[in-house]
Amino acid sequence: MTSILVTGGTGTLGSRVSAKLREGGHEVRVLSRHSQAYAVDLRNGTGLDAAVEGVDAIVHCASAPRGGDDEAASRLLDAARRAEVPHLLYISIVGVDRLPLGYYVMKRKVERMIEEAGESGPGWTILRTTQFHDLVLRMLAGAARLPVMPLPSGVSVQPIHTDEVAERLAELAVTGPAGRVEDMGGPEIRPLPDLARAYLRARGRRRPLLPVRLAGKAYAGYRAGDHLTPERAVGKVTFEQFLTQRLG
Repeated sequence: MTSILVTGGTGTLGSRVSAKLREGGHEVRVLSRHSQAYAVDLRNGTGLDAAVEGVDAIVHCASAPRGGDDEAASRLLDAARRAEVPHLLYISIVGVDRLPLGYYVMKRKVERMIEEAGESGPGWTILRTTQFHDLVLRMLAGAARLPVMPLPSGVSVQPIHTDEVAERLAELAVTGPAGRVEDMGGPEIRPLPDLARAYLRARGRRRPLLPVRLAGKAYAGYRAGDHLTPERAVGKVTFEQFLTQRLG
């Protein structure tokens, strides 16, 4: 049995990773601001040294789209170095090195921090995946609140099931540092209107779809498919199957 710390362990992905690890017989420390045993806020690092002491690996799932991931990662790396943690596993996103989107730029910065920690830091593994089904569902549900459903025109996505990513992370956490491993993508690359129609059918709703052409380099990157990994379409669960599980 190994002892593994999961940051963001109460979140959508982190909670699933924690469950998968426990199913494998491992001791799991769930770190988040709301965790009872390890209530640590990575924004200030209070209690972090005690949380990482003696663990065999850290799975870093915590993330803040509004910013601060680099500061949190710096604190986590410093604590891991002091505790001589042998392995840090980080979940990232396909396209962070290609899309000039603020959140993606920050994720890539954290990747580099982990990579550049070198011999003084923990051994590391980085896994990039495409967008989760959950994220696509939230986006479509928000758009469907309007009488007309606006969608960025010319954009396709390759959503993947969170459970499949969690299972892969649980595997990687116990196999030791592996560097940058192969990306994970969902089973299908689908235009957004296809997914919107699937969502509306599952909800029993009708909405006209309104394609919206946006400006900027990030949108151009999405249209070009810089967030996709067609050669790594390893996921099994389709968006329709996910909707059936989630919505019935």
